[in-house]
Amino acid sequence: MAHSPSLWGGRFKAPLSEAALRFSSSIDLDKALYQEDIRGSIAHVEMLAACRIITAEEARRIRKGLKEILAEIEAGTLSLSWEKEDIHMAIEQRLIQKVGAMGGKLHTGRSRNDQVALDERLYLRTAITELKKLVTQFQRVLLYKSEKYFGTIMPGYTHLQRAQPVYLSHHLLAYVSMLERDHERLADCYKRVNRLPLGAAAMAGTSFPIDRALVARKLGFDAVLENSIDAVSDRDHIIEVTAVCSGIMMHLSRMAEELVLWSSQEFDFARTDDAYTTGSSIMPQKKNPDMAELTRGKVGRVYGDLMNILTLMKGLPLAYNRDMQEDKHPMFDAVNTTRECLFIMTHVFVHTTFRKDRFSEELKNDFLTATEIADYLVKAGVPFRDAHSITGRIVGYCIEHSLPLSGLTLRDLHKFSPKFSEDLFHLLDPQNSIDHKRSAGSTAPNEVKKQIVHWTRVLRHKNRI
Repeated sequence: MAHSPSLWGGRFKAPLSEAALRFSSSIDLDKALYQEDIRGSIAHVEMLAACRIITAEEARRIRKGLKEILAEIEAGTLSLSWEKEDIHMAIEQRLIQKVGAMGGKLHTGRSRNDQVALDERLYLRTAITELKKLVTQFQRVLLYKSEKYFGTIMPGYTHLQRAQPVYLSHHLLAYVSMLERDHERLADCYKRVNRLPLGAAAMAGTSFPIDRALVARKLGFDAVLENSIDAVSDRDHIIEVTAVCSGIMMHLSRMAEELVLWSSQEFDFARTDDAYTTGSSIMPQKKNPDMAELTRGKVGRVYGDLMNILTLMKGLPLAYNRDMQEDKHPMFDAVNTTRECLFIMTHVFVHTTFRKDRFSEELKNDFLTATEIADYLVKAGVPFRDAHSITGRIVGYCIEHSLPLSGLTLRDLHKFSPKFSEDLFHLLDPQNSIDHKRSAGSTAPNEVKKQIVHWTRVLRHKNRI
């Protein structure tokens, strides 16, 4: 079955078949860009009038028609079905219905190639701003928890094995630092997103005396893309944003994994309110950290989006190719998934408490301060490798005799080295071990306080984006 002629059908003797149109239609996905498409079209038509390519009256009527179409779409009274091919054609067809043949002048000096490139950049600008705000909100929650639990000591881990005592605040602030780099990456890629492609037309520019700089100013772009072929043929700005989203999701997944572990009975370090957990359909005792697990699972989707767009672009010759229509799914999915996960994980952490009593229990009868013994020997003049070996033998002795480090006597220690004195025992207490740290950025109380002050200053501004 053939379909009715489209706006591009003049060269063709037969209309596109329904099967081909259904296969090639993108409106189910790109209709999400209707606001960006209309905004770009309004700036374009105003520029056409300013350059006297169309009359001021024509621009006024076209602009009015576009605003009416915007209202119709938002009210749900304008059908955006698959027959319309894409959002650009749907809006232009409706405009011609409203203002007559004059509506066809809207497309003067542009192509769908530069039009869609513009829409995507407008969308990504908004998305980046929203993601930055969500990152900042999450950082503030983690900072609040760091202040609330300041002084709480927990076992620090490497290889998921207990390593050294650290402040819980120090642990949480590590994620604040990670998220700050995500925030910086979002801000940095915004610079490359915020360049205007419109005016490149299909790929060679246009013979009309358009003013691309005027459109850039109207739409708030920092610059105009210099090369018309590049403007319509590359999607590295989508790749870059998707890569940043992948980094954010990786950090969220690590947090989620820790929350899953810490919520287990085996750890029992953290408890999340019922409103952000679920139960079992068969086991009534269960309380599952599903929000964290779903976040951990969704990271695979965003990684997939990145591989999707990278693979899509890897073999395309210049300039535009219809393959690039497929760029929207990974772009939308990466942004939406990252947005949702940032939002939910922020709320999960707001409604999570950390158990000081459990941390305290796990600090007893362990070897978390063994490094203090090695450092003590080094300060007494023993080479570090020898000190490390001696300390390892001491730990082995404790395991063999079921002793904690605090259960050792000076006589026991002298079996391994005459360098030990009574002052060592003070350092085997977790709090004293933390207090003894001297390096910048360490878990020492003053250093953690410095971090809290630093992040309070950075995140102070209510509208920081």
